[in-house]
Amino acid sequence: MRQTLLRSLIGLAIPIVMADLGWISMGIVDTMMVGRIAGNPATAIAAVSISSIFLSTIAALGSGLMLGLDPLIARAFGAGDHEECREWLRMGLHLTLAVTPVLTAVLWLCVPMFRLFGYEAALLHEIARFLHALVWSMPPLIVYMAFRRYLQATNRARPITFALITANLVNAGGNWILIYGNLGAPAMGSRGSAWSTVAARTYMAAVLIAYAWVAERWRIADLGRRWFVPELARLRKLVGLGFPAAAQIAFEIGVFAMAGALMGKLGSVMLAAHQIILHTTATTFMVTIGIGSAAAVRVGQSFGRGEPREAARFGWTAIVLSMAFMIVCSFLIVAFPRAIGRVFTTDAAVIEAAVPLLAIGAFFQIFDGIQSSAMGALRGAGDTRTPMLCHMIGYWAVGLPAGYALCFAAGWRARGMWTGLCIAVVLVASVQVWIWSRKAARFR
Repeated sequence: MRQTLLRSLIGLAIPIVMADLGWISMGIVDTMMVGRIAGNPATAIAAVSISSIFLSTIAALGSGLMLGLDPLIARAFGAGDHEECREWLRMGLHLTLAVTPVLTAVLWLCVPMFRLFGYEAALLHEIARFLHALVWSMPPLIVYMAFRRYLQATNRARPITFALITANLVNAGGNWILIYGNLGAPAMGSRGSAWSTVAARTYMAAVLIAYAWVAERWRIADLGRRWFVPELARLRKLVGLGFPAAAQIAFEIGVFAMAGALMGKLGSVMLAAHQIILHTTATTFMVTIGIGSAAAVRVGQSFGRGEPREAARFGWTAIVLSMAFMIVCSFLIVAFPRAIGRVFTTDAAVIEAAVPLLAIGAFFQIFDGIQSSAMGALRGAGDTRTPMLCHMIGYWAVGLPAGYALCFAAGWRARGMWTGLCIAVVLVASVQVWIWSRKAARFR
């Protein structure tokens, strides 16, 4: 029975993990390619780092709302009600139209805010150029998220994987042309990377829409005929589940955005080193967030079939699997820190600054993996409030203040900030696993 559960979980998790790795690899490729711009690569890396994480924080409010679709569609699919699955997709698209213009405007208005952090003039210039282009990736990104949740919850994750893998080719090719000025294009530097990201995200959304149209022609057409039919009760239910999930993601991404913004006071080299640690841990985290997403689907489908004990086993299987994976990755990070640094940049100063931070990041990611799968299990059970509260209190009330004090007051610099983040993630993981254990005990 346990082997069957593990195979079922891994079978769904693998294409989701590949898609998530494809997602994070876009940022990694951007960092690697702007890190080889002649002149001041540390400034380019820092600008891409800060801009991307601020967009991700704001986009999380939209894409996080779509996370409410996971338990709703998965339960309907588990119960064999495919019409209900499509109705929830329609609600997701309604929300997309409502929130995307607002989020795009908010991101545009955030650009002047960076002057408050006291950054050097060159860095401020690069951030403004990058964000003014990257802001146009918001609309296709939110549409992509709605279709992704629908396909994922109905056991069709392979089109998502295809979209992300091929979008990386679009992004890498666009970077090569626009950053360095190849094939007769102007050399746009880091701003060229932003426009390449816009093209890649537009492509991703188009692929999923095209797949849904081809695979479910009459069903999508049926959605169109009922497009303006009011479904306020459904929207309230979706927002009730999605808003805490969106807030949780915003709290988590936002704390790293704020940590990066604060570490910008330590200079471009330290901020570039922070970005290397962030990309490294985010890459391994994408595997466990994929496992957590698979857990959310399998737990929700189990409830739809009326099998709560099976749901409990799926949740625990995901948590243990994520922990084991992260332990292996942590050993590799500790063993090869300079090799990891050289993947991102040839700047010796940035690499040396990253080495001690990678050791802290290796510890951090073990608990980050545990909490991501526990969060997925809770979401599948319809609980999105617990992760929201854990991240709000753990990161913002405990981790960030501790990191700030250790970084600046205690003089630990970047090591202090990452130590504070470690304190937060241990707290968040411990509480979420404890809450899940209590819920799972009741399922039996």
